[in-house]
Amino acid sequence: MFKLGLAQCCHPADGDVLGMVDTWMARAKARGVDVLVFPESLMTPFDSTAEEFAAQAQPLDGPFSTGVDALAAEHGLWTIYTANEKSDDARPYNTAVVVDDNGKKQAIYRKVHLFDTDFVRESDKVRPGNELMAPVKTPYGTIGIGICYDLRFPELARAAALAGADVLMYPSAWVDGPRKVDQWKTLLAARAIENELYVAGLSRCDRAFGEAHRDYAGNSCVFSPLGEVVAEAKGVEEDLVIADIDLAGITEARAAMPVLEHRRPNVY
Repeated sequence: MFKLGLAQCCHPADGDVLGMVDTWMARAKARGVDVLVFPESLMTPFDSTAEEFAAQAQPLDGPFSTGVDALAAEHGLWTIYTANEKSDDARPYNTAVVVDDNGKKQAIYRKVHLFDTDFVRESDKVRPGNELMAPVKTPYGTIGIGICYDLRFPELARAAALAGADVLMYPSAWVDGPRKVDQWKTLLAARAIENELYVAGLSRCDRAFGEAHRDYAGNSCVFSPLGEVVAEAKGVEEDLVIADIDLAGITEARAAMPVLEHRRPNVY
């Protein structure tokens, strides 16, 4: 078993993201968290313009990423965080990083599915990644990563499950709106049930857009392999959500109903 922490937070008003990360890490460590996850758009707010995104981007050996890595080592926490990663294109990547408790990067994932909808086009300012992340083995099980809109694509979760993931993390900036929180929770539960693993969804809770139906949704939560709520946030307030993850639950669920073994890819 291990303790998973989800830092449901807002972008700091003073812009000191590393200071905010330090505060949340100290709080998590004091409560016995082993793995701490930060939401999407940690480094640069999602609602920034394309010009701001490009200007603020940094490589993963730049001051932001190396600063978070150093804090992970200082607090002795495995950490998952997101960065506005500079690329060789005008558009940066929307990137998630897994760093260990010694401050060493263990995995990198560049968001594959970009949020192009009726009111926003992420692809106008973000370059898509072109490969899934191989789940990374840690002392706390094998971790897979998707980012926000990736949740709507079950292929990513199934690929992670088949590659050995025990826990699938979705750091997000889930935009609120009609039925959006219901969809968020339903999709997280579905990914857990259909793959019989733990799924954690962590969303920002900023009031960023000035319209009540287009702020960030919060409501971060963790689902068990049976689709049960293990832990959840108190709505849209800042909150440290802590879930006790018992990896034996995966074995039990798959022994009772071996869904992955019953797949018939030859007829799909």
